[in-house]
Amino acid sequence: MARKPDGAASGGAAPIDLIGEAGRQWVAKWGDDAVPSMVATTSIMRAQQILMARLNEILEGFALTFPRYEALMLLYLSSRGSLPLGKIGERLQVHRTSVTNLVDGLERSAYVERVPHDSDRRMMLAVITAAGRSVAEEATQALNAAHFATSPLTKADLEKVTAVLRKLRADADGFLPV
Repeated sequence: MARKPDGAASGGAAPIDLIGEAGRQWVAKWGDDAVPSMVATTSIMRAQQILMARLNEILEGFALTFPRYEALMLLYLSSRGSLPLGKIGERLQVHRTSVTNLVDGLERSAYVERVPHDSDRRMMLAVITAAGRSVAEEATQALNAAHFATSPLTKADLEKVTAVLRKLRADADGFLPV
């Protein structure tokens, strides 16, 4: 039976939970000690794929991808509307190359421009434009209206997911979980 990109089966048969099936096979091969870790990790990775596809679909009409939206919002929310490229990378927790690609895309859409830093000629700043401010507001309204594409999860579900994943992030990023 063929599968659509979203994991749904084509044809008459009901789709199966592929990650659940992998968990059952994992038990048969390696026992059940590692199954919760494997299933949770695989579930998180699949959820990330689902959310990214949904978010990018919403943002497509704004000439944005979700990573570009995140970079644009950093600039939108910054006190001066500008940040050094290195600071964008730190805050998004991505490599310099990724920041360059993000800013390039935002620049092509006329949402951001690069300008030299006032006092450090080696440093470039990304500066949000008026068009960037406008699209940031419009895109945020669209994402908020769609609850950031998290349906069918409830507010309580989302709070639980956030609390559980905060432990993992705190361990990796060195902050104290609340």
